[in-house]
Amino acid sequence: MGKSITGIAQQLVDNNKKVQLIYAFNGTGKTRLSRELKSLVVPKVDGDAELEESEVIVKKILYYNAFTEDLFYWDNDIEYDAKPKLLIRPNSFTKWIFEEQGQDRNIISIFQHYTDEKLTPHFNEEYSIKDKNDNDVTVGSFTEVTFSYERGHDEHSNNIKISKGEESNFVWSVFYSLIKQVTEVLKEPEPTNRETDQFDQLEYVFIDDPVTSLDDNHLIELAVNLAELIKSSALSELKFIITTHNPLFYNVLVNELSSSDKSTGYKHRKHFKCYRLDKKEDGTCELNDQNNESPFSYHLFLINEIDKAIETDQIYKYHFNFLRNILEKTSIFLGYSHWTELLIPVYGEKDAYVKRMLDHNSHSKHSGEEIVELTNDDKNVLIHLTKQINEIYRFKKFI
Repeated sequence: MGKSITGIAQQLVDNNKKVQLIYAFNGTGKTRLSRELKSLVVPKVDGDAELEESEVIVKKILYYNAFTEDLFYWDNDIEYDAKPKLLIRPNSFTKWIFEEQGQDRNIISIFQHYTDEKLTPHFNEEYSIKDKNDNDVTVGSFTEVTFSYERGHDEHSNNIKISKGEESNFVWSVFYSLIKQVTEVLKEPEPTNRETDQFDQLEYVFIDDPVTSLDDNHLIELAVNLAELIKSSALSELKFIITTHNPLFYNVLVNELSSSDKSTGYKHRKHFKCYRLDKKEDGTCELNDQNNESPFSYHLFLINEIDKAIETDQIYKYHFNFLRNILEKTSIFLGYSHWTELLIPVYGEKDAYVKRMLDHNSHSKHSGEEIVELTNDDKNVLIHLTKQINEIYRFKKFI
C-alpha cells in the first residue's frame, strides 16, 4: 500500500540513517518531499512566528531545492539595459557564509571550476543610493552579484547576464560552501568549543538534484566530492537526505557511499541506505529499497564511459577509478578474494606495477587532480587493460 509524501517523509525520519539517497523521476514529488520533511522536523506551533520560506536554514534543517534558487533573482536593469545583476534576498545563510566566513573567493573558485574559469562573479560592497523620495537607502554588502567574462589581454565583457544553468551552478556553489563550513563546525563534539552556535540544533541536510546543466565529468566530480564531505562528518549527528532523477549522479553516489572509510569512522552498512521513490496510479508513493551493489548496472555504465573516453582521447585520472571499481565489482561477482586476481590473465603474476598505478590514480585526495590529463604511458596502460578485460570477461554494452 502506498503512502502520501508526508508518510514518505516520516519513513525517512524513522529510518534514522546518516545518509539516505533516493532516485525518483521528475514529477514524483522530490521538492514536495523536502518541504514535508521540513514540516516534520520543525513543526509549526500556534503562536509561533511564521517560518520564513526564504530561509535555507530553519532551525533543524538545511535544504537545497527549487526554492533555494528563489533566494536569487535578477534585476535586469530594464530602464537602461546596462547592468543586469543577480540580487540576493535577505537571509541568514548567505549573510553568514559571505560576511562572517568570508567564503566569497572559495565560491568564485567552485563556480568557475564547474562553468568557465573566465566567467567571474563580483560581489558588491555596502553603498548608499537615493530612493524615489530622495531619502538615503543603504544597500548591504554581498546582496548583489554581477558577472564579467575575462577574455585575456585586458579584454573583458562586463555586466553580462549568465544562463539559467550557470545561475543554478552559482547557487549550488554558494550552498556547497555552506555545507562544507557546517560540517567543519559540527565535527567539534563539544558545542562550547565551536566557532558558532548557529548550527547546534541542525539535524538534517536535504539536497534535491544539484546537477543542473553539468557535463558528465563535472557531475561525477560533484558526486565524489559530496560523498567525501558526507563521510567526513560521520562522527557528527548531522544526517543527509539526497534526491535525484539523474542515474549517473545516483550511481556514482551509491558507489562512493557504499565503501567504508576508517579515517572518518564512516561505515556504509551502518550509515547508508539507498532507495527508489515510485509514484503509484492512485497518487500515493512507495519508497523501495535499492540494491547498493549494482544500481542501474553500474559496472556496465562505467565500462561504457571508459570506452567513450578512449574513443575521444579524453582520458582523465578518474577513469582509473572507474576501472578499479569495475574490477572490484566483477571480482565479487566471480568469487575472487581480491580484484587484482582479475589481472593475472592479462599480466600474469607480475601485476604489481599495474596495481600501484590503479591505486595511485584512483585515490586522488584533491578534486582538481581528477580532471588532469594523463601521460601517454598512463593512457596506454588504461587502453590496453580495458581492451583485455573487455575481451576476457565479455562485458555487455550499456544501452
